Amino acid sequence: MSVLAHIFEAAGIATVVLSSVREVAQKVAPPRALHCEFPLGRPLGIPNDVEFQMDVISRAFALLNEPSGPVLVDHPVVIEADEQPVSCAIPPRFDATLPPSVDEARGLKRAYDRALERRGVTSVGRCITADEVPNALAILHAIANGQDWTTAEIPGGNVMAMCHDIRTYYEEAALELIDGPAPGGRAMENWFFETTEAGKTVLGARTAMKDAGAKFPMWFYMAPGNR
Repeated sequence: MSVLAHIFEAAGIATVVLSSVREVAQKVAPPRALHCEFPLGRPLGIPNDVEFQMDVISRAFALLNEPSGPVLVDHPVVIEADEQPVSCAIPPRFDATLPPSVDEARGLKRAYDRALERRGVTSVGRCITADEVPNALAILHAIANGQDWTTAEIPGGNVMAMCHDIRTYYEEAALELIDGPAPGGRAMENWFFETTEAGKTVLGARTAMKDAGAKFPMWFYMAPGNR
């Protein structure tokens, strides 16, 4: 965004950048930048806190009054990222004949439906619907256990998008099962990959595809790079 700011300014459009990485803002030097030391992915700071978010936006727009630049100002509040997995109880197994991740995903459907009803929107849908999540996990379970991934019926052939939909389904359902403020993104990531059967299945299939010679980045972006 800092680079784009220079392009827009050259076209006569005033810009303000919300910086997430101070070193980048210092090096690229956009005309006006408010550095926010918040967890990545949360440029306005605290989810669902309208007052705090409006403060961030107000401070950013105030930089338009600066007589010259580049200007780099720090937001006074620092929010540390919480990387501890969230505490979220998964519904107990119902059908022991199913792969664990498939049974688990079915058990979360009511929580997901509540989340959808409450929010009115969902980010699931890159290539599968919420109803298709259990079948998608069945496909990944088969791959992790030796099925040739090239013959698996991956929706649209896009395994990366499918994995993103699975994780989104889980995280939206989990938000209905935990108490307190919205957790950090990394906390949700750690919960999914470290405590759920679905996370284990995704990582297992990812490893199997890599070992079977799937080309980069097809297998790599099934999970965050640090996984």
